[in-house]
Amino acid sequence: MSRFIRPVPALRLFFALALAAILFATTRASLDYSILEVPERIGHDTWFQATLTDAYLGFLSFYCWIFYLERSRASRLLWLIALLLLGNIAMASYALNRLLRLPADAPVRDILLRRED
Repeated sequence: MSRFIRPVPALRLFFALALAAILFATTRASLDYSILEVPERIGHDTWFQATLTDAYLGFLSFYCWIFYLERSRASRLLWLIALLLLGNIAMASYALNRLLRLPADAPVRDILLRRED
């Protein structure tokens, strides 16, 4: 990464904007109509099925990193549940939470790797 761009502040901004965008889109959709009102035929749509498969495999892939980083079983379980229920809202929240705990000048390895205390 360029020595002029500090990764932690840049990633904080990215994940904060991503979280805000996801929350905006979800709130807007929820105000339009309930997810429970989605027509039944959409469940049989192959593109919908492909999108759900892609999304949930992405959530579980991200969870592998969370599983590596988190030490307690309770934390691992709670993040898994959050990911499965909230998807990218939980992903952005986890990443932002992790980034806010690091100093602004932390190297990339401190973002990605578990600290061995």
